[in-house]
Amino acid sequence: MSQPSEAPYGEVKPPVIPQGFRVWRPGLVSYRDAQAHQENLVNRRPQWPFDLLILLEHPPVITIGRNTRQDNLLWSAEALQAAGIECSASRRGGDITLHAPGQLVGYPIVDLNHYQRDLHRFLRLLEQVLIRTLADYGLVGTSIPGKTGVWVDGRKIASIGLAVRHWISYHGFALNIDNDLAYFRAIIPCGLPGITMTSMGRELDRPIDRNAVAEGVIHHFGDIMQRPLLGSYDDIPTTTQT
Repeated sequence: MSQPSEAPYGEVKPPVIPQGFRVWRPGLVSYRDAQAHQENLVNRRPQWPFDLLILLEHPPVITIGRNTRQDNLLWSAEALQAAGIECSASRRGGDITLHAPGQLVGYPIVDLNHYQRDLHRFLRLLEQVLIRTLADYGLVGTSIPGKTGVWVDGRKIASIGLAVRHWISYHGFALNIDNDLAYFRAIIPCGLPGITMTSMGRELDRPIDRNAVAEGVIHHFGDIMQRPLLGSYDDIPTTTQT
């Protein structure tokens, strides 16, 4: 797949209209590495004729968003170390949150020039992707006005925190599938006192196939964003990736 040619000097090159989206599923990746990958991909996105949805998991990590209050971190550094939980600053918006294995984390690297340059609207579209995915399992997910994320009967099952640079989105969402919810005792999730975190496994009281959930997210992402799935990011030539 060839890269678009450079614009003549002095001209503003229009955004490349995406033909669809690709998916990258690298597995278990440290939060710091994932954030570095995203920075690199955001820089490359304007040259691609596709958007990118990254789906992965992180080892236990508390992420500190740009709007985090320090008193929303409840455990000491010693307690976190004993529990094997890392802390990492994040460039996304929002407050404090936590990632751990069993949670599906999604990072959409999307050109918002084709979504009305409206980050709030894009966030709501991501909520709908997750709500439809939950519906596949008979779970009624909802959004709450004035709050981000997705809820089931007042319990939070998915968190969303986005960043944008030059109208390219990065960071994204975390859907609790069968992760250890005890880790959330270390924080006030999303800075909301009294919040109860839940997962698909807890709500359904049965094991959940994580791969099937990921496939559902991919399907609904394409439908909601009105973009066809073009295949795996790993399948394209290295010259296009870089």
